[in-house]
Parts: sequence; structure tokens; C-alpha cells
Amino acid sequence: MSKIWKSMSLLVLAFSATVAFAQEAVLKPFVLASKGAGDAAQKVEAAKAALTKAGFTVAGSYSPYPEATIIVVTNDEMKNTAAMSEHGGFGVAQRIAVTKVNDAVQVSYTNPPYWANGYRMNGELKDTAAKLQAALGKVDEFGAKGLTASQLRKYHYMFGMEYFDEPSELAEYGSHEEALKAVEANLAVSKGGVTKVYRLDVPGKKESVFGVAMKGTGDDKYMDDKYIMGVIDFGDIKSSMHLPYEILVTGNKVIALYARFRIALSFPDLKMTGQNSFMKIMDSPEAIRKALVATSGGKKDAR
Repeated sequence: MSKIWKSMSLLVLAFSATVAFAQEAVLKPFVLASKGAGDAAQKVEAAKAALTKAGFTVAGSYSPYPEATIIVVTNDEMKNTAAMSEHGGFGVAQRIAVTKVNDAVQVSYTNPPYWANGYRMNGELKDTAAKLQAALGKVDEFGAKGLTASQLRKYHYMFGMEYFDEPSELAEYGSHEEALKAVEANLAVSKGGVTKVYRLDVPGKKESVFGVAMKGTGDDKYMDDKYIMGVIDFGDIKSSMHLPYEILVTGNKVIALYARFRIALSFPDLKMTGQNSFMKIMDSPEAIRKALVATSGGKKDAR
């Protein structure tokens, strides 16, 4: 009899675990705030004003190509959560995009809980998500079928590809200050085709993140923002706020998330082969890494 009860108990536990997993919320990388007619430049200014009113600080903005403008913001919750998290600088900002698609203008932004879990932060930035929705609106989450928080915290695209805790080590210096000085100087002269969009310093830590724009032509086109997005951002609702990429100066080291992780986190449902697939940009991860090594002042063979 005891064996029967033991078996039944195990079945109940297994069922309960299955139900709990099934009920875990599914997160998607991006949020569509609005879509409709209007002037893109005016919507950019309106978005900045609304974000500022909601308590966000605009760290920077840029247009990787004429159809899109990316706005980068932070707030106290993001800064404090980044300060408590290993390599939290990667998650100290959220990105908002205003993208002109045919006759309509799309306003969209990164989904804070998705990225907080993907970057293994010590918190899910739910207050930030609520404030972004209040400031800009929310029509729907998009960009993937969705991943749970537990899936995101151990995410990689497939076997053999990088995790969050396997970044590229771009350069190393004698001190944090020396590393910052070198990166600032190289970004100022567009070394490697990379320029600065913003810089944010994580409070209480020797850690700073640089958002960077990448422009390349000819043999260097595979690291170019416009080229890459022209291949993978092919949906009707655009994922322009995948950009910009980040360089993190943490202590005396300069690191970046390897592109096979960073791109896949934005586009986890992108196919490996076929039209508009990872295979079409197979040269991009290494091209991006080499460009970031150059602008960080590292050696060509840095990994």
C-alpha cells in the first residue's frame, strides 16, 4: 500500500511541477506602443517629452538608417538594479524606436522584464515596464513566440553558441580610468567604424556601458547596423530597438556580449538557414567582435 501512495505522491508532484511551468509567464523582447499616421520627427520629440515627464533620463539617440530613430533611456530602478547585478551595465538602459514603415510610424520599445531576465539581473524592472507603458502606450508584445524568465536566464540560441556569461574580452588596461579614456578616445575618431551613441555609468561600481553605432562598407559591411537589420528585421512590425550594441567597461576590462548571443536574444525565433536567416549574416558576429576590439584598443586576436 505504501508503494502505491508513494507512486501517487510522485505523480502529484510531477503534475504540479508541469502546471507551474505551464503557468510561468511568457515574455517577448519588444513592445509595440503605437502605430499610425504622423510625422516621424514629431513623434520622436513627443516620445522624448513623454519619457522625460515619466521620470526617465534620455542618455542618447541616433538614426542607424533614415527610417528609424533610436532613443536610449535610463532611470533610478534600472541604475540600482544594474548596480546589484554582475555585468548589470548591459541592462542599465532601455531602447525606444520610432520607425517609419511605408505611410505609418511605429513607436516601440524593449520589454524590460524580458531583457532583465536575459541579462540575469537582480530584478525584473517591472516598475520601469509600467512607466514605459504609461508614457508611450502598449498595443502588444512582439518579436518572438516567447520565453519564460527561467528560459531567458539560461538562454543561448543553440548548442555550442555563447551564453550571457561568455562575453568577448575586447581589451584590458591598467585601471578602470585608463580603459574608459581609451574607449572614449577611439570612439571619438570612429576607430573600427564604431562611434558613441551614449555612455552610462553604473552607480557605486567601476562599470560603464557605451552604446555604439557601427558603420561599415565593402568588406566591412557585415558589421554595419543597416546591413544586418536589412537582413533580419523583415517583419511588418520592426525591431529597430535591437540597436545599438553595447561595450561594457567593467573594472580594467572591456567586454561585449558576443553577437551570436546578443542578436539571438532580440531574434530568438530567427531560423538558422533560408531567407532572412542567421546564415545570411554568418560573417557578422566575428565582424562585430573585430570592430569592437579595434575601438576598445585591444589586440586583433582578442577573444
